[in-house]
Amino acid sequence: MENLENSTDCKETVSSLNNSGSLLNSTVSRCDGKAMGFVLVHAGAGYHSESKAKEYKHVCKRACQRAVDRLRAGGMALEAVTAALIELEDSPFTNAGTGSNLNLSGEIECDASIMDGKSLNYGAVGALSGIKNPVLVARRLLSESQKGKLSAGRIPPCFLVGKGAEQWAISHGIPACPTEKMTTKFSLSGYKRNKRKMELAEQVETKRKRPPREHENDFGCLEPVGDIMVEGEENNLPSLDTVGAVVLDREGNVAAAVSSGGLAMKHPGRVGQAAHYGCGCWAENARDISLYSTAASTSGSGEHLIRTMLARECSTAMQAENTHQALLEAMQNKFISSPFLAGEDCVLGGVIVLRCCTCGEAQRSGDIQALLVEFLWSHTTESMCVGYMSAQDSKARTHISRLPPGAVAGQSLAIEGGVCRLGTVSD
Repeated sequence: MENLENSTDCKETVSSLNNSGSLLNSTVSRCDGKAMGFVLVHAGAGYHSESKAKEYKHVCKRACQRAVDRLRAGGMALEAVTAALIELEDSPFTNAGTGSNLNLSGEIECDASIMDGKSLNYGAVGALSGIKNPVLVARRLLSESQKGKLSAGRIPPCFLVGKGAEQWAISHGIPACPTEKMTTKFSLSGYKRNKRKMELAEQVETKRKRPPREHENDFGCLEPVGDIMVEGEENNLPSLDTVGAVVLDREGNVAAAVSSGGLAMKHPGRVGQAAHYGCGCWAENARDISLYSTAASTSGSGEHLIRTMLARECSTAMQAENTHQALLEAMQNKFISSPFLAGEDCVLGGVIVLRCCTCGEAQRSGDIQALLVEFLWSHTTESMCVGYMSAQDSKARTHISRLPPGAVAGQSLAIEGGVCRLGTVSD
């Protein structure tokens, strides 16, 4: 397990566990300062090659900095989480916005959603083409829905897909951006490579279906079908690098967002977890029935995350006293061993979660400006890239979390996280 990058303002608590719950690594941390906020971002759960580690970490640092800049300027959680997502979408190294995976038709179709923990409002887009920053459309849908009913008493939409989403975005002042401007050399070369593999796979499948000839095996197949796979990154390992963020602002509000270009070579019109309610992200302020404010953002195989509503499940689990144990059990019981995924032998996904509450001293003094923040990430994929920063930190910290040696992706999991105390208590 690699060490985390440290700034001078804060130390972190790190604990890594496998799916049996045994402790792999542990350190302890705290952070003091005014209650101005905290951000945790991810550049995806999947496979992150060592050759691109620097780029993934750098984009997470920039995303954290953009969010913190908004928080320092007095911005709310919703504004800060949007700023973080725009930075993540604009990076050519992530599968969101610019540089997204191409679908079967060679087009970019993006999914995104955002949720405000204060109002519990949500906005989302699915299979959206022609817009550089899908999160801006999701955010605008959320904002417009708060203005009340449309003419003739119509309920405003919170989730739009396809051409209708693109037309709505443009009509609300969000500029169009053609696919060719969002396509990178890396995404285009990957598309061409995958297309050739799919064509070869179809040829092999055709041979399997016709009667065998004397020089062929019993299946009429000249080479193993399993060797012909659509690839994400290196070594044919899936690159499921959906991006996301969770934010806490100075008033104790939380917000979450997620954005994705979807699976490589997906069918046109496919919508992944990044757009679905409770699957891609979740945010909920503390209320009468819940002690903690919680937020979550997911990444991984969209179909697995949709069928388990992982974002909401993990966020709800954070109401338990022991966050590490609660997240471990949620990932194990609600995801890896979920009855909704009973037929899957490789369940791929990851999540970042944040929870906060008023510190004990602040509760007694009535000072809401002292908050205790617990933040964690967990994944069943080979790796997950994260970054985090409080508004008092001089720089963000980044980390590529990896499964322990010998662990099997899709069957094992890793958990890490930290604790940060924000603000000062009144005398």
